[in-house]
Amino acid sequence: MGYSRSRLTRDALYTSAAAVGGAGATWGAYTLLNRQARTARTVIPHRTDKAPSKDGVYSPGTTEVARPGPAHPADVKIMVFGDSTAAGLGVDDAEHTPGVLIARGVVAETGRTVQLAVKAIVGATSRGLAGQIEATFIAGHVPDVAVIIVGANDVTALNGIEPSARRLGAAVRQLRDAGAEVVVGTCPDIGVVQAIPQPLRSVIRSYGLQLAARQRAHVLAAGGHPVPFADTLTPEFLQAPETMFSPDHFHPSAAGYELAARLLLPEVLAVLGEWHGPLPQPPEVSEAADARSLTGRLRRAEHRTGEGHPHPG
Repeated sequence: MGYSRSRLTRDALYTSAAAVGGAGATWGAYTLLNRQARTARTVIPHRTDKAPSKDGVYSPGTTEVARPGPAHPADVKIMVFGDSTAAGLGVDDAEHTPGVLIARGVVAETGRTVQLAVKAIVGATSRGLAGQIEATFIAGHVPDVAVIIVGANDVTALNGIEPSARRLGAAVRQLRDAGAEVVVGTCPDIGVVQAIPQPLRSVIRSYGLQLAARQRAHVLAAGGHPVPFADTLTPEFLQAPETMFSPDHFHPSAAGYELAARLLLPEVLAVLGEWHGPLPQPPEVSEAADARSLTGRLRRAEHRTGEGHPHPG
């Protein structure tokens, strides 16, 4: 993962100047952002290891995972595409990865047999989705349900918001045209990563929320089902970072992945015709994250200052 120093400085100048304040704020903002970008590059891990995997056939009444084949037919084929979060990087046991949690959830809720295949690649951005999907199609496999989690690496690499969202939409349409239902966990709130210093964290957070909003629009337009991670995961990660993050302080822990899987599972069950009743409706904006953001704190400080020094008139 990397940052474009000039892009970060340009996008964040106003926020940073407000943070440093006083004379020379513009130069102070530039210096501050550059220093924090260097810090962030040392804090956020650049991992190339693989997440634990347990692809195979999951059946009711057993914890064993069977090898796919004629001897073990599946009622439902689920595939997971995306980045390191989709793969489950950060945990040691594959049982705690999103794909396995969703597969076991579908088996428990429906009694159906599920074949799981995780195609996600650590470090992938939206640019890599087409390759993951094409490789799957070349192998002759088409899922009944595809789950996509992507966006965090697009943020940290500062890929363009609209192009990144458009690439995700194209991936959803590619899968839909092949007959698959598609459930997408949109970009999470990178602002919950406390190891990233302020005001850089607020800049990254704003970038990610904009991406998530555009992802949602493109996923819906392509016939997919978006699940807003930024809105629903943020309060939990802010309240208990020591529990929700893995030891690298960036990827989720087993508890974090369990929460993400619980958010995705109703949509997966719904596209399978197995969810009866209204789907959970997450908030449009996470109040918990906004309250902790730098801009939120600045607004409250300005409000308090205004109360203490009323304007004449």
